[in-house]
Amino acid sequence: MGSVTVLWLITLALWLIGFALMARLRRGAGKGPPASSASVSLIIPARNEEHNLPTLLGSLATQPLKPREIIVVDDGSTDRTAALARQLGAAVIASQPLPYGWRGKTWACHQGGQAATSDLLLFVDADTWFEPDGLARVLGRYPGGAFSAGPYHAVHRPHEELSLFFNLNMNLGTVPQGLFGQMLIVDRESYRRAGGHESVKGRVLENFWLAQHFCREGVPVLSVSGRGALSFRMYPNGLRELIEGWTKGFASGAGQTPRGTLFLIIAWMIGLMLSPLGWLATGDWLRWGGVYLLCVAQVAWLGRLVGSFRYSTALAYPVPLLFFFAVFARSAMRSGKTVRWKGRDIRAD
Repeated sequence: MGSVTVLWLITLALWLIGFALMARLRRGAGKGPPASSASVSLIIPARNEEHNLPTLLGSLATQPLKPREIIVVDDGSTDRTAALARQLGAAVIASQPLPYGWRGKTWACHQGGQAATSDLLLFVDADTWFEPDGLARVLGRYPGGAFSAGPYHAVHRPHEELSLFFNLNMNLGTVPQGLFGQMLIVDRESYRRAGGHESVKGRVLENFWLAQHFCREGVPVLSVSGRGALSFRMYPNGLRELIEGWTKGFASGAGQTPRGTLFLIIAWMIGLMLSPLGWLATGDWLRWGGVYLLCVAQVAWLGRLVGSFRYSTALAYPVPLLFFFAVFARSAMRSGKTVRWKGRDIRAD
């Protein structure tokens, strides 16, 4: 058996790992009686979110089940965030000056949690929205403790297609025992025991560190795919925003992924790169081209589990994969350094 054939078989074996990873995204919380929406306080940290809040608050207004209260914590916005939030029926809290050592989001979430009056706290980012009946679906899957649903990525502009492998890695590295940064449901007592957002006050990727605090306190942690319930758009304002957004902490977040899962993800991505490289190096269109098409089909399937990524993006998947590697390397080099985000200088995780 020649070395090229051995490499081809290894590539095929690495491709099969993708199905083991895919199974993770299909896991879900057991459905039980939905938590009463009257017992839920929904908290939205918001800084210059006048373009996003109408979508989120509009989606909440059409839900059959509604939270007891909706609290928008205005984190020093310079646009019409606060006025729009009030106009759309939310209670608005003006954030107090940012204390030393805190990040804007964690400080806003902390203040929102302190002001909330319900036993169940639901934190959501302003760039998310609930699908029809989505809030009831999320609450119906809540098993207790700390729970998170990964929002489905609505892709509209060509540059957003480059987030494909970031989204895949975020989901594969989080489900089922991590927490997504865009949404968190937790009961007040568990939140208090873990130290709340104060325990992660200076973290960019507060969700990773919160999950560790919950686990240390014996609070169950579970996450699932939020497809059909919760959606979002990431970095819609251009390529520069997308690069800066993923740079600010992605490498650190990957470092918090369980080692076994991280090994499988790396092995799978190596297989994805070997396929086109083997094709180009050997010119064997039959064997390597066939494996490449298998990889295309798998990437397309996985991409549709986490977002509305186009099939054409899967067909040219080496492009977003190389982009992922480049930005990941940039994120690793910037770790611990100051980066600019939403008008503030922050220290990257």
